[in-house]
Amino acid sequence: MTREGRERLAQALAIVFVAGLSLALREDDFALFLVARVLIVVIACLGLNVQFGYAGVVNFAGATFFGVGGYMAAVLSRGTGVPHLFILVAGGIAAALAGCVLILPVLRTRGHYAALVTIAFALLFRTFLEVNDSLGGPQGLKLPELRIGPWRFNEPIALGRFEASFLLNYVILALFLAALAFALVVRVDRSWIGVQLDAVRLDETSAAAFGIPIARAKITAFTLGNFLAGVAGALSAHMVGFIAPNNYSFGESLILVSILLLGGIGNPWGLPLAAAIVIVLPEQLQVIQEYRYLLYAGLVILILLFRPNGLVPRPLRRLGGA
Repeated sequence: MTREGRERLAQALAIVFVAGLSLALREDDFALFLVARVLIVVIACLGLNVQFGYAGVVNFAGATFFGVGGYMAAVLSRGTGVPHLFILVAGGIAAALAGCVLILPVLRTRGHYAALVTIAFALLFRTFLEVNDSLGGPQGLKLPELRIGPWRFNEPIALGRFEASFLLNYVILALFLAALAFALVVRVDRSWIGVQLDAVRLDETSAAAFGIPIARAKITAFTLGNFLAGVAGALSAHMVGFIAPNNYSFGESLILVSILLLGGIGNPWGLPLAAAIVIVLPEQLQVIQEYRYLLYAGLVILILLFRPNGLVPRPLRRLGGA
């Protein structure tokens, strides 16, 4: 990551931290929950950005891999003594391994056929959860409190006279993980791996002619993207404290894709803004009840019509700085 990129990332993280701290001082639990939710969704969408924006690999099952991470976290935290920090990583690994099964048919298809493969996988995953009683069936599973060493996440923060909601714990952890994921994704984009992924996305035939391994590039992007989605899912499951098949529907996958398109496909800088719009705006417009979704849908359509490259379009790559 360049010096300018590090400065921009530091400024963005500082703004989020100050906003979360001010909400904690106001004891606004729901607002803190929305901040943490936005950060977690940004992590998952960074994974989709690697798949869609860098390698051109279609994935309409983002919420499914999000759910794989969540259920892995639930199983490990309920039935084992594995440290919870490793459980978050295990959620990402489980999602990456599940993606290894799906990548085989995806490599053999293109365009809307690949999209259909991922949609079918999402439907099968939800059906599997609903009929599997060992995973809670339709009723879902409860998760215990998240703990990392002596840090107990469901207890309020108290430092002298300073007291804040327990949700600030999740905001801090989500902010840290989002920063790591953001730095990783930007680093991949600026490396020669990113150049290869761009070549594969733009023209697979030409990329193969220049000796770029097409399958390896797609597998790398798909695996890394699903890993980030799984980590986000594991953290989200612990924050909410409960998971169920309805939380990982195909509609949730479409929301993740809409955030990616709205922010600017291939440009991670637009994801925080797009995630805030898609997640926070409907909640702030509850006064108009169901019409708020109509307003949100109209806003997305207008942006796609007048800014088809998203709110923050991806700049042209300069190979000298790759």
